[in-house]
Formats: sequence, structure tokens, C-alpha cells
Amino acid sequence: MNEVIKVMLVDDQQLVRSGLAMLVGSQPDMHVVGEASNGRAALDLAEQLTEQEQTPQVVLMDVRMPVMDGIEATAQLTARYPQVRIIMLTTFDIDDYVYAAVQGGASGFLLKDAPPEQLLEAVRTVWRGDAVIAPSATKRLLEHMIPHLAGGLVPQLGTDDRSGASGPTADPGTQGSHQHPHSAAIASLTAREHEIFLLMAAGLSNGEIVEELVVSGATVKTHVSHVLAKLGARDRVQAVIMAYEAGLVGSSHTSG
Repeated sequence: MNEVIKVMLVDDQQLVRSGLAMLVGSQPDMHVVGEASNGRAALDLAEQLTEQEQTPQVVLMDVRMPVMDGIEATAQLTARYPQVRIIMLTTFDIDDYVYAAVQGGASGFLLKDAPPEQLLEAVRTVWRGDAVIAPSATKRLLEHMIPHLAGGLVPQLGTDDRSGASGPTADPGTQGSHQHPHSAAIASLTAREHEIFLLMAAGLSNGEIVEELVVSGATVKTHVSHVLAKLGARDRVQAVIMAYEAGLVGSSHTSG
């Protein structure tokens, strides 16, 4: 990997930032371009770095911080800098904070006690454009989402319109009764892409899809990329939400 990934650290604890800086700085393919102690400071820093042509590519963001928390900062950062990938760091397991972060545009979630190698791989993964949520976490996240989806609270994805003026959310199991906003995009998928789309929605990782379909990892990676492109999804997290919005997957698919 020739390009060095520009990483920004956002956490209100100096000790945490120092530890992350040492870890990230130890990698030849990563460089810490800046640190901030809260969300507001992160927005200001991102603006300064952009003026210096050092816009961060990946941000490691704490959830709970003073002045402005990580959820609001994530929403504002992704709105201003769509190409920036944000990994939320939390001491809590999957909960409503994570759900809110998905709405804000976060590309991944890790617990702060995650192994160092997992965090480093997460940085590389989101930099490549994928998401970093373990399959088990994806399933639990979706279980939290179901009540929100049923109430139509998830913003329509696959569009740059952030105004929130979207149509009603499809009810699971009733997708055939009317045209959902995602219908055309989903219909454009090939049979194999649609199959992989449903497996992604069920929370399977690329490796698990390889085992399920008995195909190569490169084949799955290519299909996943095509699925995301056709759906206009930022990453597989948004693709999964779209599947739920379209009623293609129900809670029974995430209970195993």
C-alpha cells in the first residue's frame, strides 16, 4: 500500500488519544494528522487540515464528549466531507448510540478495548470503503433498528438529499404492495448480486458469504462492490438498512 492513510483522533481523554496516536503512528501506512478533544474542536480541526490539503481520510471518534458529542460531530463531518470515513469508539456495546451514528454516516463501530490489530485493520477497511461491524454486532444493531424502521424514522439512503423529505418506509413482508424508493436500484441487481445483498442484510461477512455460496473471496468482494455501487450505498451498513427499509429482511433473519 503506497498511500499513507491520514487519521484524525477525537476523544476527550488525553491518555486515550496518546495511546491511539502511538498505535496508529507505529504503522508505515498511517499518519496522525491531528487530534481533538471534542466534536466541535474536531470540526474546526478538519477545516484547518482541509485548508492545508491534509483532510483526514479516517476519523477515530469517541461517542461521549463534552461541548459536542461524537454523534453530532459525525453527522456534521460526513455532511461537510462525504469522503471522510468515521469509526465510532465506545465503551458500550451496541445500543441506541450506534443506531444514531449509522444515521449520521459512521462507517464502523469498535469497543475501546478492541485488540490493537483489530483497530488498525478497521482503519484500513473503512479507508477502502467498507464498513467495520462484526456480523454478530450487525445482527444486534439491526434488531435495535427494527422498531425505528417500522416507524419510518430512518432517513432514505442511497441519495444525497438529506432534507428528510422521504416517503413512507416499507413494512416488512409488504414490499410487493407498492413501489419503494429503493425498488429501481434493487431491481437493477443481477440474480447473484441480489442473493449476496440478502446475505449482507442477514449480517454475513464476506468470508461467511464465501462459505455459503462456495465461491472465491475475490468474487464476493467484486459482487459486494457492485451491489453498493448500484444501490448508491456509502457502505454495507447503509445497504443493510436499505434492505430493511424495502422489507426484504425481517427480524427473524437476525435472531440466529
